Parts: sequence; structure tokens; C-alpha cells
Amino acid sequence: MRIGLVCPYSLDVPGGVQNHVRDLAAVLAARGHHVGVLAPGEATVGLPAYVEIVGRSVPVRYNGSVARLAFGPKVANRTKRWVLQGGFDLLHIHEPATPSVSLLALWAADCPVVATFHSAIPRSRTMSSVAGFLRPSMEKVTARIAVSEAARSTLVHHLGGEPVVIPNGLFCLPFVEARPRPQWTGLSGGPTIVFLGRTDEPRKGLAVLLAAFPRVLERHPAARLLVAGHGDEAPLDLLPESALRQVELIGRVSDEDRARLLASATVYVAPQTGGESFGIVLVEAMAAGAAVVASDLAAFRAVLGGGEFGALFPAGDATGAADVISRLLSDGERREALRLKASQEVRRYDWSRLTVDVEAVYSTVVAGPSRLEAAR
Repeated sequence: MRIGLVCPYSLDVPGGVQNHVRDLAAVLAARGHHVGVLAPGEATVGLPAYVEIVGRSVPVRYNGSVARLAFGPKVANRTKRWVLQGGFDLLHIHEPATPSVSLLALWAADCPVVATFHSAIPRSRTMSSVAGFLRPSMEKVTARIAVSEAARSTLVHHLGGEPVVIPNGLFCLPFVEARPRPQWTGLSGGPTIVFLGRTDEPRKGLAVLLAAFPRVLERHPAARLLVAGHGDEAPLDLLPESALRQVELIGRVSDEDRARLLASATVYVAPQTGGESFGIVLVEAMAAGAAVVASDLAAFRAVLGGGEFGALFPAGDATGAADVISRLLSDGERREALRLKASQEVRRYDWSRLTVDVEAVYSTVVAGPSRLEAAR
């Protein structure tokens, strides 16, 4: 097929949607499809030839994060030209309600449209206020995909429809084969706790983990906390000097080091407080062989099987986090059991499996309305 993938967020900035689009495009191209990708951004060096950058993005705060979007007359014209000249059998638009390239592509679409929804915002005044405006545009969408039950509920509540759930994917092998770095594994013999995410974004929960860490040290005085991810600042003032000495800020890491960092973790902690629709970093940690501790957000509970593949604590509860982390560090047998179960579960998220599900949606869409209705 000729497939046009549209990403609303700048490819210059790491993010779950951007990674999803990049990975899916690579797999589809490897499977023989003709693929085109449209997205905002600036740098073009190192991008595949099938990626077209439509223009620079601007930062917009939303849902406790910062999204880099592109819009305006020039972007709209470039998007329309890309859609009309692409000769696509279908467009696969990610986050089509986002006021960026995705919504512009939806307006310009002259072929069947598959839309993937990533966001999980159960109560959003913004979404509620614009839902009426968006619904006519959503009628152009032939098939809808949600990356999780949380994202599905958000979509149904605000915009309606009957989406199928196909989760975010991962190339599992690089994480499975990743080897720990000696400097990250606790040369002193103590356990290594890892956080990976934006350090200056409150909903990522670093403040919760930092508040929990001194309590963890009371039971595991040799523990180290490695903090990786980009951000202008980290709330290290929450820590006493004695605990601060056992925290290391690594900063942004490469894809290879990301996998090796997770493989170095005795426990990976995801302390996010909200706004998460899936939790791909949990899947990465599971594939890398780390025992996972996470806040009990609905999306995280789903990935961890309600606690079968990782340990959960109440979101935002530093005391609860410290207790769960400490108990898991003390119980090597349980850690190993969680790791083994997770290593089996994580296979369902590999792109080799998920792409087949995506292609099935594509086939139904291009086959025409009669088969689509029969499939429903």
C-alpha cells in the first residue's frame, strides 16, 4: 500500500507519539509498503528519505506538558500539497484532534483515513469545549485506533466512535540484548534505582521519587538513584545532603544508553502522577530486565497486569512509593518472579506482532465501507 503517516509533534523533540510514528514507518517500509511521513521540525539530517518536514514548531502547554506544534497558512498549504501529491491509499493520522499538522492533514484528506489516539484525559475542559467543532472533521475518519483503554475511554467520552485498541509498540530486541554499564550497577554492592523522564515536568513524578528516596535509604543505605532525561531543572532541593550524595543526574541519554541504563536497574521506578495514556517506558524497562515499580495510574495498571508484572503504589504517595520500593529491594525472589513474568508479557508489544494488527485495520479500510461495517 501507499501509506501516509502524519505526526502532529516536532520530530526534533523526543516523545511517545514521535517514536511511535518513526517506528511504525520503519516497520511498514521494511514490510514492502510505500511510506511517507509528514511532521513538524527543523533538522532534516539523519531522517529517512520518506520523511518530509513541514515547518518549524512552537511550544504549547497542554495536559501538564509542552507540545511542539506547527500551524498557520504556510504549514496548511504544505500539508495540503503533501496529501494531494502523495497518491496515498490511506492516511494514518496520529492525534487528529491536535491543532497541528494532523488536523490540517485530516481537513485535506481525499482518501480513507485511519486515526490513532494517544491521549488519556478523562476530564478536559478544552476537549469538551472543542468537541462540537471537531466532530464534523472526525466524520472523515474511517477507522479509529486507541493505544490503550485509557485513551479509548477519552476518545469515546469526548468524540465518540468505536476504536480498536492497539498498544504502542517497541523493538524489544535491543532492550533484551542490552548489557548493564558497570558504573551504573552499583559498584559499592548496593541496589540501583532508575528514573527516566523529563526532570522539570511535574506530572512525571520525579518530586515524588525524590521525597521517597531518603525513606528507602533508611532500609537500604547503599542504594543509588540514577536520574536520566532532559529538562531545565530537577527538584533536588527536596533531598537532604546525605541523600543527595547518592543521586546522580545523567541527563539525556542515547537510545543505546537508554537500554543499557534500564538493564542496569535493580528497580525501575515510574512515579508519574497523571496524564499518561500508556507507559512505553515501562515496557522498555520490562524488556531490559528491570523489576518495575509504578504509580497505580490506569494506563500503568494495564501494562503491569494489575501488579502481576510489576509493583504498584498510590499515585503521588511518596511514603507508599518508599515502602513498595524498599520491600521489593529486600525481596530478591519476588523481584526475579516479576522480571520473568514481565519478560514473557513484553513480547506482545513487539512491533513484529503489532504491525500485523495495524495492517489488518488498513486492509479493512481500503477494502471499502461494506467490509468495514461487517468487521464492526
